[in-house]
Amino acid sequence: MNSIFSLIDREHHLFSNDISQHEATLQRIIRDSKFLVLGGAGTIGQAVSKELFSRQPKKLHIVDINENNLAELVRDVRSSYGYINGEFKTFCLDIGTKTYDAFYENDGEYDYILNLSALKHVRSERDPYTLMRLIDVNIMNTQKTLQKAIDSKVKKYFCVSTDKATNPVNMMGASKRIMELYLNRASAHINISTARFANVLCSDGSLGHSFSQRLAKGQPLVAPSDIYRYFVTPKEAGELCLLSCLLGENRDIFFPTLDEDDHLQSFKDIAIKFLSQHQLTPLICDTEDQARTAALKLPINNQWPCFFTQSTTTGEKDKEEFFTETEFVDYQRFNTIGIIKNQIQQDHATLDCFNETIIRLQREGIWDKQQIVDAFVSLLPNFTHCELNKFLDDKM
Repeated sequence: MNSIFSLIDREHHLFSNDISQHEATLQRIIRDSKFLVLGGAGTIGQAVSKELFSRQPKKLHIVDINENNLAELVRDVRSSYGYINGEFKTFCLDIGTKTYDAFYENDGEYDYILNLSALKHVRSERDPYTLMRLIDVNIMNTQKTLQKAIDSKVKKYFCVSTDKATNPVNMMGASKRIMELYLNRASAHINISTARFANVLCSDGSLGHSFSQRLAKGQPLVAPSDIYRYFVTPKEAGELCLLSCLLGENRDIFFPTLDEDDHLQSFKDIAIKFLSQHQLTPLICDTEDQARTAALKLPINNQWPCFFTQSTTTGEKDKEEFFTETEFVDYQRFNTIGIIKNQIQQDHATLDCFNETIIRLQREGIWDKQQIVDAFVSLLPNFTHCELNKFLDDKM
């Protein structure tokens, strides 16, 4: 069993059958089309970019602010797939700048735009400044690139969402739900689709990635014992985005049909399985200090210090969900994918008021978190944000 699958008790790629059944259509569309991937050097962005590259697109441009990850993406595709007949270029650009605007004006003409740029961490709401950047990236930049897509008559605009947008309890999830509302409004002028999916196992910044870092640096493993999540691999994340973008109908939201009994995993259990893959067992510690002290004495009889604790930070759900009771879901079209079928919504005044509030706060140059929470609630009346005044940066 592949080591990444053994961490989540699966043996096979989740979307293999769906990809296989639609492969001819995917290849035909990609071979005849021009693509722009925004945020294409992150974990999901790289996965999507490789799915496209391997199917010989007519044009593939990748934009990201991380030049090191862009360099790695180029090395990766060259080493795995070689070259394509179409045009392949990467651009180290910030989407929110006028430099990006100039790039788009001069190097545009795309059939499909996939926006994978996002701030994805719950910890982004720890201070009002990082929180405002989260709004810029997840909401305002989406509106900006979406309008450019409409103006240049792009066939389809895809934007990645998250399971945390369903009944959100944190600002990150709420920002993605608000993003979905703006996408829905724009669907009157352009075909859009998106995807809510689970945690991407071992993606940059994830706990799975942290486990590898802690092991390499001789440091304790830390994980919440009471948080359960659904997981997909990076390749599966790329495949889900690809299927939604190319085969989704207007306003569709794709999600993986994972079963609570079979697929919901705790981070504590994944940490233990991760250690087992390295022929290690957990040395359970009661405090952070005890775990740090134990790490100074490594190796310890094939044991590794671990600190498993209850979650006490702002914005954490105990488990994840992909859709609400009021959303209609189609389970018939794909084997392992559900599709939320949305009708167009026309609440222009409330959306415009939210934009005006954010722009005003940015122009004034001073704001606090509660002002932003209030703006979110104006769009999402059922948003249940519980402020615990403790964040992930306050923990090991």
